[in-house]
Amino acid sequence: MNWKELKSKSLKIAGAVSGGLDSCTVTHWLSEKGFEIHTYTVDLGQPDEENLDVVISRMLSCGAKSANIIDGKKELADAGLKIIQSQAKYEGEYWNTTGIARPVTTKLILDSMNDKGIETLFHGATGRGNDQIRFQLGSNMLYPNFEVYAPWRDPEFLSEFPGRNEMLDYCISNSLPIKPKSESKYSTDANFLGLTHEAGDLEDVTLSPFFVNTGMGVWPWESEDKHEIVSIQWEKGVPISINDEKLDLVNIFDTANNIGGKHGIGIGTHVIENRFVGIKSRGIYESPGMEILGKSYEYLLQFILDRRSRELFENLSNVISRQVYQGYWFDLATNTALDMLNKINYFATGTIYIRVYKGNIYFEYIDKAESSIPYSLYTDDSSMEGVGNYDHVDAEGFVKVLGVSAKNFGLKQGPFINK
Repeated sequence: MNWKELKSKSLKIAGAVSGGLDSCTVTHWLSEKGFEIHTYTVDLGQPDEENLDVVISRMLSCGAKSANIIDGKKELADAGLKIIQSQAKYEGEYWNTTGIARPVTTKLILDSMNDKGIETLFHGATGRGNDQIRFQLGSNMLYPNFEVYAPWRDPEFLSEFPGRNEMLDYCISNSLPIKPKSESKYSTDANFLGLTHEAGDLEDVTLSPFFVNTGMGVWPWESEDKHEIVSIQWEKGVPISINDEKLDLVNIFDTANNIGGKHGIGIGTHVIENRFVGIKSRGIYESPGMEILGKSYEYLLQFILDRRSRELFENLSNVISRQVYQGYWFDLATNTALDMLNKINYFATGTIYIRVYKGNIYFEYIDKAESSIPYSLYTDDSSMEGVGNYDHVDAEGFVKVLGVSAKNFGLKQGPFINK
């Protein structure tokens, strides 16, 4: 849909904005076209914005009739916990911190728009990325009668702004409140689960990414030369304390971010990833709290999952990580998979001690008390000492049964494979 088609349907539109380059450009450009614009920014504890009121003044300066801030920290913490409980890291590395923030943002904005009778949402996500899909699918699933306008898919907008450089020039020429051109070397998307750095100079993979100014901690080699022991207490899949301090979930994330950041945990994760639209992109990610909480939870899972449960969990984890990345957070598959994890979460109770040091996390120990992980399946049956209920002799028949098919393979097929 182009802006002229949009204008024929409604002059009153709402924008999901972060206050960055895209937000300033799109808001001003649409206001110049005659739209009445109401912007929404969701407070997700963005580490790169000390005061979100600045975003309000920025958007008003760019032509918005109203600029609104919605508190979404609790909703993001709840969603982030589900990412940890499912270990939903996309392609094994990326904690889906932006991927999960988009549906949280979309729902909060759409609910507010609905209350105010606004039925058209615009966003500044590029037509080459994943966020456009997340906004679109989230809107379509939650409010199927609403319209979604994406300037980056509007031919007229693209002819005027083929890239970031043209947007920077436009903002400068119109005296819009953005960072100077010389400072905008890459794009950052922020929330308290993590930072995503991409675009700009980061698109050149012949350049080292270490020119990125980290926002949630320090590079591992810049961290202090001293380890720290951290205890995390879990109750039915929910972290309830760090280092014996009881905290609500938002403050759990904040505390984990502070601990991890100063030790370089989860800082500068480098991924050449496969975007949903079918192209590769380079991302530099920061997620210290997610990494600390996520690794702690993984250690806890090792104690409570048997082999078949582990296989099921890994399948669900893969499904959820792709669903989040591709924008399907609200659909049946994601909700069913999350529901299936509830029984696993029930048994995820206990305290895990970890050691953090220069970007690494190590399992330290658990308390000696049997109640420290009450549903642990770990026993002394695997001991090399003369303890436990597993009799070595009992394995004789088991191994012989396994050997029947192995011998048949060795006689019939082995000679052709193992030449």
